[in-house]
Amino acid sequence: MKLHDIAPQKGSKRRKRRVGRGIAAGQGASCGFGMRGQKARSGTGTKPGFEGGQMPLYRRVPKLKHFPLVNQKNYTIVNVSALRNLEANTEVTLEYLLEQGITTTNNGPLKILGDGELNVPLKISAAAFTKGARSKIEAAGGNCEVISK
Repeated sequence: MKLHDIAPQKGSKRRKRRVGRGIAAGQGASCGFGMRGQKARSGTGTKPGFEGGQMPLYRRVPKLKHFPLVNQKNYTIVNVSALRNLEANTEVTLEYLLEQGITTTNNGPLKILGDGELNVPLKISAAAFTKGARSKIEAAGGNCEVISK
């Protein structure tokens, strides 16, 4: 048997600590809270993150600039309204949109947003679609194909 093997017996319970019952009881007078101060008073203490009146860290940090998003996803975004002038049943990809001049930069995988109206059925291959964009494309008779980034 070793010290780390020792454990209380199954079902056993430690009795509740009775504080403020005299010096002999081990937790008399100040009941283990020290001598006065905010944390020795009755009632609740301070809330988590309280820094004594100083502007706490969780309120300071967002006000500072230059906090980059960790693992930010960058997309080349195109609205549905930019696709309404294409011919019916065109296969739309990021390369096709660059060729047509609908988008001028490649900022990452293609994402289709739902702003505007679409009346032409198109076959669109993109990395992501918003719910609104997907519903408008499918309502116009087109289909949405999600390709891996």
